[in-house]
Amino acid sequence: MNSDGSQVTQLTENRAWDAGAAWSPDAARIAFSSDRAGADGDLYVMDADGTGVIQLTDDPRDDFAPAWSPDGARIAFHTDRDGNIEIYVVNTDGASPTRLTTHPAVDIAPAWSPDGTRIAFSSDRDGDFEIWVMDADGSNLTRLTDHPSDDFGPAWSPDGTRIAFVSDRDGDWELYAMDSNGSNVIRLTGNRAQDRLPDWSPQP
Repeated sequence: MNSDGSQVTQLTENRAWDAGAAWSPDAARIAFSSDRAGADGDLYVMDADGTGVIQLTDDPRDDFAPAWSPDGARIAFHTDRDGNIEIYVVNTDGASPTRLTTHPAVDIAPAWSPDGTRIAFSSDRDGDFEIWVMDADGSNLTRLTDHPSDDFGPAWSPDGTRIAFVSDRDGDWELYAMDSNGSNVIRLTGNRAQDRLPDWSPQP
């Protein structure tokens, strides 16, 4: 739809579920997850008008949360294809799926830094969900948040200096932002409702 809510257009139509839509950097394509090929979720890509649907992954386990690399060449996602949920990347033609994390905990919701060199994600490897960051090849893993409550859904600012996320550290789900090294955490919202799924406006 348009940014003012007008001209809502249905892009997919089938009896399966289609979820987690993510625009490509050039706005020409949309990646999403769907179980249209069976009981499990796989990754798909379609043109921005809903045509040209291509299946990228075909695995008996679930693939979710596609996130395009800034150069449009790869898609990060999380999957339980190895028995626990890990972060993977795959080329946008479906080739070369590569596992980036290897841990018995749950690693979810990957988000590329604007320069494509790092990937932030959420993990409960320390007992509760925290925001972590790693290089795009899975190396140099660093924890950014350290709080007894859960921190989810990292989203990079366009200049790569800040990361927004969701946390229940103040009693309910609110939006927060911090520097990309984990410092200077500030709360952005404050109400009794649930605030989730932060996203940054593009730079002017």
